Amino acid sequence: MTDLVEFPECPVRVSARIDSPLSRWLWLVKWILAVPHYVVLFFLWIAFTVVTMIAFFAVLFSERCPRALFDLNLGVMRWSRRFSYYAYDVLGTDRYPPFSLGEEPGHPARLDIACPERLSRCLVLVKWWFLAVPYYIVIGFFLGGAHLGWWSGGLIGVLTIIAAVLLAFTEKYPQDLFDLIIGLNRWVLRVSAHIALMTDKYPPFRLDMGGSETTARRGSLPTTTSCPFLLSAVDADRGPGARAATGAHVRRAR
Repeated sequence: MTDLVEFPECPVRVSARIDSPLSRWLWLVKWILAVPHYVVLFFLWIAFTVVTMIAFFAVLFSERCPRALFDLNLGVMRWSRRFSYYAYDVLGTDRYPPFSLGEEPGHPARLDIACPERLSRCLVLVKWWFLAVPYYIVIGFFLGGAHLGWWSGGLIGVLTIIAAVLLAFTEKYPQDLFDLIIGLNRWVLRVSAHIALMTDKYPPFRLDMGGSETTARRGSLPTTTSCPFLLSAVDADRGPGARAATGAHVRRAR
């Protein structure tokens, strides 16, 4: 039996549940119902980009992201999360998404990001492009580059359409398929928070499936323990003595 390296807790926490009941056919017209959100989110993401640029210089000179800027970007991500959950990234609820930047505790799709006390001046120069290159490739596959109206040609879009067809004919959203789709969305959101300069922790290169974070950790695909970059990131986060402990774990795994 091998020992796995325990990664530090991710500051980006994504949870979701299937809302019940779900209409068998409402998903056919959600693209029309979602038009007001498309318009508002267009301007919100422009603001998100501007705020991220301001946060870049704030971190570069002060090692801090002003809380007001952090909260605004988190609000935009939460709004987008609820919208995509209603629309064609999940189709997990028929509840019309609120026009809100707030937390909305009763909503079936939740996103929380821990605000860091300090951020690295060095990492802010490279994490949104150089360090993120592997993730850009992966999430490009998840999200797709081809767009036909509201539908994108990525893996998430394909799986969501499969879920919609199954829902139409069986009146049920398959739980395993839901867990996989949420896992893919969780990956994308973790990367988004990292490249938006909201955290210094490198997103774990693994697929955590399931609606809750606890379920996601149990349902994760196996984590590779031989990647020196990830091991060094773990050691840095866990403090003195972690490097020796991590090395012992890897030797036992071999």
